[in-house]
Amino acid sequence: MNYKKYIISGGGTGGHIYPAIAIAEELKHRQPDAEFLFVGAKGKMEMTKVPEAGFKIIGLWISGIQRKLNFSNLIFPIKLLSSLLKSRKVIKSFQPDVVIGTGGFASGPLLKMANIMGLPTLIQEQNSYAGITNKWLAKDAKSICVAYENMDKFFPKEKIVFSGNPVRKDLIDTKKYRTEALQHFELDPDKQTLLIVGGSLGSQRINELIAEHLPFFESKNIQVLWQCGKIYFEKYKSLNSKNVKVLEFINKMNLGYSVADIIISRAGAGAVSELSLVGKPVIFIPSPNVAEDHQTKNAKSIADKNAAIMITETELEEKFKNQFETLVEDKELQKKMSEQILKLAKPNATQTIVDEIEKLGKQ
Repeated sequence: MNYKKYIISGGGTGGHIYPAIAIAEELKHRQPDAEFLFVGAKGKMEMTKVPEAGFKIIGLWISGIQRKLNFSNLIFPIKLLSSLLKSRKVIKSFQPDVVIGTGGFASGPLLKMANIMGLPTLIQEQNSYAGITNKWLAKDAKSICVAYENMDKFFPKEKIVFSGNPVRKDLIDTKKYRTEALQHFELDPDKQTLLIVGGSLGSQRINELIAEHLPFFESKNIQVLWQCGKIYFEKYKSLNSKNVKVLEFINKMNLGYSVADIIISRAGAGAVSELSLVGKPVIFIPSPNVAEDHQTKNAKSIADKNAAIMITETELEEKFKNQFETLVEDKELQKKMSEQILKLAKPNATQTIVDEIEKLGKQ
């Protein structure tokens, strides 16, 4: 057998899923005969997003530990044992050369079992504050690819590769999609476009902010392309109009980015990496409801370099309108922010990670 076989696991949110898909696509590009199997968590979004990208996926009965004591926490040890046993069965059957984890519930038991079975594993950490799953797996991983500096406070220094976060190829040079995007979203080419992305699942606070400021955007002659998220779509779809496009999810994000003049976004690691590549003026509104407040750390690392604006949820009432208005009206500021954020981009991140995976496959 000359071709390689890879198991890839990452999920729960787009921030774990899309890096996993980007890695698989680059491996497939280099090795057209390679075989791939994804492992996700049953009921999570990877179970639909991965097949949509053209890859097979198997689901484990696993979930995270909740902050409050509840029934889900009580049965967590049973779920973990079940997932470890199923992972062993999957690995024995598929016989991968390398096992790759990009974070999320399912990657924990899968990579732990791969390590027990003596297979080489690589983990990819997207955030500036390492996730609990990757910290658990770091001791036995052969290689750890990271997107931020100073990650040796979480991981063994000798295993760290400073790669950046993998992103989809179609997000590099999005300008070429602008004409297609204007038609796709039915937007006016003569108006500035504000793109809102509150994360793959949507954001209640950002959605409230946008709904409240629609008349303000209208007064500034700004059209709005608004990804509100699946659970909020029913609430906000009535606000759809000629100048406000309310969407549950933007599947062709390359089109969304290409048509945007200004972007409002959460500050998940995937979003930060994508937006650095896209090079548009960004206002980050980090979610406060994540482990160790890592989105604020992600956003601050960009804002401190004058490459974006960061406004916390508690500051929105006080700061948003003035800062947004300044940004819209100051074209020079827009240009400077675009230039600064582009300097932080790592367009070769996926290739660097796949180089590491291929090294492990040869050992």
